[in-house]
Parts: sequence; structure tokens; C-alpha cells
Amino acid sequence: MAGREVQQMMLLMASKISSITISMSDTEIAMFLNEIIVAKRIYVMGAGRSGLVAKAFAMRLMHLGRQAFVVGETITPALRNGDLLVVFSGSGETKTVADLAETAKGLETRICLITYNQDSRIGKIADSIIVIPSQREKSIDESTEFEIRQMIGEHKSFAPLGTLFETTAMVFADAVISRLMEITKTDIEDLKVRHANIE
Repeated sequence: MAGREVQQMMLLMASKISSITISMSDTEIAMFLNEIIVAKRIYVMGAGRSGLVAKAFAMRLMHLGRQAFVVGETITPALRNGDLLVVFSGSGETKTVADLAETAKGLETRICLITYNQDSRIGKIADSIIVIPSQREKSIDESTEFEIRQMIGEHKSFAPLGTLFETTAMVFADAVISRLMEITKTDIEDLKVRHANIE
């Protein structure tokens, strides 16, 4: 049944994201959180689907009460000393994004990169890097994933193009917001006050 296969795909993706999450660096995440906390203003950037994840992150930062802007929007102000640029780029090599990151670095802006390729063009100039591995290490207990693969067939592609990176980056970004809510003692009612009311 087609609907059931979609659910099975979702379970496999959730299993993959869980494995990737376990392999991520606590130190990198702590550094990223600190960059967000001390930044005067936060700019986000990404291309394609990564750009959509960046925009969603900026929206949540705004809900949290932070000044957040999306690079490329007509109302985005000039970068100033103390600002932070958060770049979502799987490859870290997308030319338009890398060009803008290098321009920002020339303005002495601190740069955080969320990527699967830390040795990339943007990675070389980033002050903080969150690595979301594209190929996870073999986990100790793969029984859940094995059962799902038996249901859907090992040969099937479950995450076209950069889907797994972007989906994991979105989950990571939302988890960061949740942690920032705890650190800043912000409750859900504070977020609701800042939510758009002219949609």
C-alpha cells in the first residue's frame, strides 16, 4: 500500500537522523550556541532548500526576540561589527553562497557554517562549524533500521539529492532554538507574542 511505504520511508529517515545526531560533536554545538548568544545581530544564508532551512531558523530567532535577517532580502541591513553570519550549505562550496561568505569575512563578520564538508571553501573561513555527517558511522544497534530496510528493500533510495542533510539541519536548528529558550528562560507565550498576526 503506497501510504504505508511513505510511513516506512519516514521511519528510515528518522533512524538515519538519529544516528547522525549521536555522531555530532558536543563541542561544536556548544561553540555554535555561544556564537548565537553573544552576537548582536544574526544573519542567515543558504541556497535552494538549505536557504529555506536558513529562513525557518531566522524566523524562530525572531520569535525568540533576537534581531535576525536573511541575506538577500531587500530589507536586510548592512553588516556591522559584532554581527554573526550563519551559513547553511551541505557542500560548503556553492559559489554564490561562498562569495557572499567571503565578502562578510572581509567585513570582519564572524561566520558559522552548518555543513557536511568542513574542508570546504566556506569551512576554511568559518569561525565555528557544525558538521552533519553525510555518511554516519556504523551504529552498535541497527536492528530498527534493519527491520525497516527489510520492509522497503535495501536497494531503494530514501533521500533524494541533499534531503538528509537539509532535514537534519532543520531538526538541528529547531533543537538549537529549544535550547536557547531554556538558556534565556523564554517560554512559549513569549514566542507567541512575536508570531506574525497579519498572515
